[in-house]
Amino acid sequence: MTSPQAYHDQEQKILAGLQSGGPQRRIYEKQLYDHFHYLIGEGMRKYSLPAEESASAYSDAIISVIDNIVHARFEGRSSLKSYTYQIFLNKCVDIKRKTTTNKGRVHQTYSIDSLLTLLPDNARNIVQQLIDNSNRSLLQKSLADLGEKCKQLLLLFEDGYSDKEIATELQYNSADVVKVSRRRCMEKLKEKMLPLNRFYE
Repeated sequence: MTSPQAYHDQEQKILAGLQSGGPQRRIYEKQLYDHFHYLIGEGMRKYSLPAEESASAYSDAIISVIDNIVHARFEGRSSLKSYTYQIFLNKCVDIKRKTTTNKGRVHQTYSIDSLLTLLPDNARNIVQQLIDNSNRSLLQKSLADLGEKCKQLLLLFEDGYSDKEIATELQYNSADVVKVSRRRCMEKLKEKMLPLNRFYE
């Protein structure tokens, strides 16, 4: 069994390695991923998540932790273990909330339709067409601008393919690589969709 001091020393080594950057950073990213890998089981027990969803939440959490460490947003006020654990739990909650939201989509659509019925006929038709056409046109253009690999990845994910299946389909090295790539593609897509988001704020 690893002693508390050895465990602490290992965390400090990972932190220093991530903060130093350079080509060695990937080594410490892998060490961080392996260090708290047991949390996947915690997500399955605590939130009744399937193994794949808990692993997905864990991968997302590790990406966030690495990003926060590299950009000096991790201030060290808690241990790396506590910090990672909290972010992981938040990711698990997000997945549970997303599942609940998806189940309520029919009701959500009905609410939007109800609001539109309050408008005069001519205004309602114009607003509805504007929303539909603007979203569809900008989304299609934004996807095309991302490049073929990103476009295929996001469309497969939207169609319900798992990260593992996408890795096989698009010849990525692993599901974890797909996870990181999907996150980057989504960030690019959000940036390209920003003009429309601001229009509706």
